Amino acid sequence: MRKLYIYTEDGEQPMRMADLIVKSAVKEQLEGMNVAADFYDALDEDVTELLEDAARRADANDRKTVQPRDL
Repeated sequence: MRKLYIYTEDGEQPMRMADLIVKSAVKEQLEGMNVAADFYDALDEDVTELLEDAARRADANDRKTVQPRDL
């Protein structure tokens, strides 16, 4: 299984996908709802799995470009 990481500018510390999720944007999208603290970790896991699956499908089709149909 391919792990997706985004590296910092210094190339040292990989960031987790959760570092890419903008909590304020999630809360804004869920307007009027309370968001549990562990929701963001669960969302991170689901998004990571979705991206890994999409990357696998692109690889299986000999593509380096992930396309909407890979979702």
